[in-house]
Amino acid sequence: MLTIQNFINGDFVDPISDEWIDNYCPANGFVYGKIPDSNKNDVQNAYLAASKAFSTWSKTTLEERSNILLKISELLEANLEHFAKAESKDNGKPVKLAASIDIPRAASNFRFFAHAITQFSSESHDSIGFNATNYTLRQPLGVVGCISPWNLPLYLFTWKIAPAIAAGNCVVAKPSEITPVTAYLLGDICNAAGLPKGVLNIIHGKGESTGQAIIEHPEIKAISFTGGTSTGAHIARTAAPMFKKLSLELGGKNPNIIFADCDYDDMLNTTVRSSFSNQGQICLCGSRIYVEAKIYEQFKTDFIAKVKALKVGPPNLDDTDIGALVSKPHMEKVLQYINIAKQENGTVLCGGNQVKPENHEQGYYLEPTVIEVSSNLCRVNQEEIFGPVVTVMSFETETEALQLANAVKYGLSATLWTNNLKRCMRFSQELQTGIVWVNTWMIRDLRTPFGGAKASGVGREGGFEALRFFTEPKNVCIKY
Repeated sequence: MLTIQNFINGDFVDPISDEWIDNYCPANGFVYGKIPDSNKNDVQNAYLAASKAFSTWSKTTLEERSNILLKISELLEANLEHFAKAESKDNGKPVKLAASIDIPRAASNFRFFAHAITQFSSESHDSIGFNATNYTLRQPLGVVGCISPWNLPLYLFTWKIAPAIAAGNCVVAKPSEITPVTAYLLGDICNAAGLPKGVLNIIHGKGESTGQAIIEHPEIKAISFTGGTSTGAHIARTAAPMFKKLSLELGGKNPNIIFADCDYDDMLNTTVRSSFSNQGQICLCGSRIYVEAKIYEQFKTDFIAKVKALKVGPPNLDDTDIGALVSKPHMEKVLQYINIAKQENGTVLCGGNQVKPENHEQGYYLEPTVIEVSSNLCRVNQEEIFGPVVTVMSFETETEALQLANAVKYGLSATLWTNNLKRCMRFSQELQTGIVWVNTWMIRDLRTPFGGAKASGVGREGGFEALRFFTEPKNVCIKY
């Protein structure tokens, strides 16, 4: 049994209450560890450690901060295999996915912000006619809260804490209680890299207790959260009246719009990936597929053939394409949506059933599922499922395609497949999303702003946007 502890002031400690939560392995459905069920007292201890460390950390040189973040990055890369296996066991994703995407990206997050903070410059303005100069300071906020989700555990955990620390803040962070292991392992990496005690504090527990204690703490200056839209709304209701800075990266129901003039083979292969990577548990997956009518039947035939060829199985096997879903309740939620689609006259073209691999019969496996729908108003087209389920429907005109794409409450990302340059430009302007990929998917340049519109969130992460969020601008005017 793996017993996880909180990481406070550079030390691993049990929860004050001595209460624990079972941690399940998605691949076999068995409990394989326990994590702290922390409460507001644990959060307060983490805050006190962070607050004490802030006076020193905020005044360290950029070079010193950069060097420590680079060392963390190097240690993550040196321990890639260990972290990848831990991530796979905790989350259910294939080991090869964790080893090629999740852990390398976590290392890249630290490396990127180690460099970015050295290039994050102040602004100055010569106020001609007033004999004055204005310049803008960007100062760290203090103690900030970072709350990350279960789908890309270390990847998104580090996406928040790296810029917060780089900017000179100290952090109270909570990973998902469903996937806590790699965040727990990060504590040792931070100590080995020489991160001062109290700069990063990692508290484990449930959202309604541990997370709530973080967001309502009167002295935690900002909240960076990635997760569901309803939880984001709750955080906003709690934190906004306290005048905390908020960055909320929330749900998505992303359109994948395919025109007949696309590079067909590239589109087909990428669409399989954009539909089912990480068991469809990525907020950027293209879960609504709209195909121009003239190639619709061909697309269905070819797409379904490729989807049926995907292997569902234990995440530790090299030939597994689709691993286990993250938890039993989540699998049941996804199965419920498949039943809802049938009730709403959707046609399941392939998949839709549980899979029980040999010696893993209690695991949370589900076939990749393609559902043909006739109405964009059906629930499976309007609500985030967050699993290996996509819908397909056809369209006739550009106007119809754009209307279908925008007719949901979410606005995180969109993918457009066409070789018509004018159409690319028109759609990129008109799609109501924070990200548009044209003839590709999931190319991420860490310098670019990341986030969504509408119910997909508030604020932007990535690049200098993240460093701006984690700092407070102060204008200074000097008359000479």
